[in-house]
Amino acid sequence: MENIGLIVDEGADLPREIIERYQIGVVPIKLKWPEVAVLPGQNIYQKMREAEKREIKSFGKTSQPSPKDFLDAYKKQLENFEGIICITLTSKLSGTHNSALQAKNFLGPEEQKKVFVIDSLSVSGGEALLVLKAIKYIKDGKMGTGEIVKKLEKWRPKIFLRVIFKDPKWVQAAGRMSPTIANWVRMMEKIGVRPLIGLKEGVLKSVGIKTGAKDISVALFKEIKEKTEKLRKQNKKIEVIINHGDILETAQKLKEMIEKELKGAKIILISLVNDIVGSLAGPDALAISWTEG
Repeated sequence: MENIGLIVDEGADLPREIIERYQIGVVPIKLKWPEVAVLPGQNIYQKMREAEKREIKSFGKTSQPSPKDFLDAYKKQLENFEGIICITLTSKLSGTHNSALQAKNFLGPEEQKKVFVIDSLSVSGGEALLVLKAIKYIKDGKMGTGEIVKKLEKWRPKIFLRVIFKDPKWVQAAGRMSPTIANWVRMMEKIGVRPLIGLKEGVLKSVGIKTGAKDISVALFKEIKEKTEKLRKQNKKIEVIINHGDILETAQKLKEMIEKELKGAKIILISLVNDIVGSLAGPDALAISWTEG
């Protein structure tokens, strides 16, 4: 079978060991925020909290990779692999997917046939889950690149992401959330209800509320418990990724609830949301992504 390589952008929260083990090419997304970059803090969330203390009013600006960034990644991976699958963050929130498609057009006719670009219609943990599914198909060695791409496109709707923002101002300022939804989030928070934001066909939308949840970990636990009930009754395995905005203790609490009470659910990764998505999600955000195992 084909020797197949992968390319992703920085919107996918994948651990370094996975990237290195499977020789995944990573295309950077640029974040410009000079006022915050110089502030003290071990990660972007600590810097953002410091910015709020100092009443710095600026917001981070992300810029998609250029077609050349992807072209360079394609050429490098084609030196080692017969076929390439490039998985990007949702095209509904970024032009990254379009850059990846444009880059393919700069390859020669024969090279173009070896490169496939997939819109994950997700970000962070959701995008990572699609990449991990691609790795499984590649390791199985039973399908060629084109077949794997078709399988991934069919699997994509089975990946779910939910997030709770402490404050939607960051994502609203970046134009990734409408003022209507942002104001709805604030209104729900004021009356003690946990508003849930999710991705539907790649777009951030309100997907419901959770009452009686004293903190965000409980709210997200209730959501995954409800949404995976049918799968668990069928004894299906569930793979879960938890991402957070520098609130590891809260993320660990969510992990413990899931492992204790949801049979068949496996936490495969807990990590900070990457800087690119994190600059939009803001400090204290908590996200959970899941799919069938």
